[in-house]
Amino acid sequence: MFTPSFSTEQRRELAKRLTTFLSQYSNLTDSYIIEFFTEDLWHTLPSSWQPVLQDLTYPQTADLLLDATHEDRRYPSMWPLSLLAFRATAHALAFPRECRDDRGSVTGLFKPEEFQKNHSQSSLLGHIFRKHVKPKKQHEIRKLGTLVKQLCDQTDCRRVVDVGSGQGHLTRFLSFGLGLSVTAIEADHTLVSMATKYDGQLLWALEKEKQKNNCSLLPLSQPFPRHVAGWVNPRASWEAFIEQLRAGDHPPTPSGPSKKRLRAFDHQRCSHAVQTSPSHDSTHYDAYSRNSNKNETEDELSAENCSRCIQAVDQEVVNPEENTLREYPDFVLTGLHACGDLSATLLRHFVNCPHVRGITSVACCYMKITTEENPTPPGLVIPPSPLTPNPELSPSEFGYPMSSWVGGLPGRQLSYKAREGACHAVEDYMRRLRDESELLRTHCYRATLESFIRETRPELRRAGIQTIKKAHLLPFNEYACLGLARVGLPPTLPLDPERVEAMLKQQSRVVVYFSLALLLAPVVETLVLLDRMIYLQENGVDSQLVPLFDPNFSPRNCVLVALKSPGQ
Repeated sequence: MFTPSFSTEQRRELAKRLTTFLSQYSNLTDSYIIEFFTEDLWHTLPSSWQPVLQDLTYPQTADLLLDATHEDRRYPSMWPLSLLAFRATAHALAFPRECRDDRGSVTGLFKPEEFQKNHSQSSLLGHIFRKHVKPKKQHEIRKLGTLVKQLCDQTDCRRVVDVGSGQGHLTRFLSFGLGLSVTAIEADHTLVSMATKYDGQLLWALEKEKQKNNCSLLPLSQPFPRHVAGWVNPRASWEAFIEQLRAGDHPPTPSGPSKKRLRAFDHQRCSHAVQTSPSHDSTHYDAYSRNSNKNETEDELSAENCSRCIQAVDQEVVNPEENTLREYPDFVLTGLHACGDLSATLLRHFVNCPHVRGITSVACCYMKITTEENPTPPGLVIPPSPLTPNPELSPSEFGYPMSSWVGGLPGRQLSYKAREGACHAVEDYMRRLRDESELLRTHCYRATLESFIRETRPELRRAGIQTIKKAHLLPFNEYACLGLARVGLPPTLPLDPERVEAMLKQQSRVVVYFSLALLLAPVVETLVLLDRMIYLQENGVDSQLVPLFDPNFSPRNCVLVALKSPGQ
């Protein structure tokens, strides 16, 4: 399940190879496919590559370039050694993305096995945790929640802090499903309100289960999930972070069904009952998970399991009167697709804060990471109030690089476009290629339109058109009318039909060029994640990378996992 544990020297050597390789092909990682014609990108490729690539079919592009596991490679022509070496090196340097299913087999289906019977409902996740949750998120919270529980067991922690918690789907599974004490932090107040509302709805669903199965409630004292509305300041100290967590130690009762519907139901007592099993007890997961072989309906929660959940009470209670940071209880930190610099911030808190015993970090939105070259990338979250500088932090500490080693390597720079490309879904694009999907024409449409926009208004370089609904099904002229209007140009702008036809005939070249750049996306992601692993190693903490989610379903599927040794 875990990637091989590399020594310090092995990780450093891999980082050197990554930076050397990526700097050599930065023309690919830094290019914008919409400029295919305006920048004549095809002719930036080595001249020996062009004739063998331009005649590839779409399935051949998937098999011969992008798929690292494809064994039956049949080349339609003799490829130059430089192209073969490029492809082999890209695959060899990237961390493996193959995910193993719950039986230990490598997944190969479009959707995980848990969705084969019902494409929108996981057969392995209880129905109360599926409400309001899309299939992709169901898959993620089940697998990550189980991993977090394992870390809690190993560290003897019952508290979890879920940062960037959104609507609280992972929080609810950790708390009500796995019996952990959870504090959730989310910057968006609207999402926090929704999370609290959904907590109440889940509690009401639990009450209906208990009434149906004649379960009695016990007087308990542990609070249910604590939701904190707050922005985690990347420049703040770990002490300030702990103070944010304290704000959640006195949570309000979650909103939910009306008092008339609840009758005598006590929200607080019910929530305690479903949270307080000891950390080594899997009662909650057993009670609310659905195994596909059991054929259970949504209302078939046994009275025995319900009673076990209520009676599994842990005496560990958060003390609201704690007055010193030393007395704050230890916890495991988690962030499911924490955006941009947030993942880096959590890793720094993990290293510096003595109360954080373990971490699971799933990153995303690499283009929003701050770098020395680009400290304010597009999409960077603006803090709700001016930042208070932390004198202990160096002003040069950005989201990338985090480690001193990578920071000192020549060629370690990653442009905004390179990091944006690392967020693309390679597996999804391979499916399009093999299906010869009409979606493949979209890049060529946009690149063709860019030529006419730039000729008319040169200052409108890479103007944001945004997504045109079902663009691949539209004739180009209709697509152009919609796109021109979005950049402030007349929809009736004359377009030379012969030039349009000539550019559209080059769609296969556009697709192949994009595939070459996409081949480097996992390599860029590997460098970002490896830098974080080296950062942890430099601070005395070993870590491993787990390809936890099915990449066909969840493209950002790698989880960085680390535990502190006793005494750290």
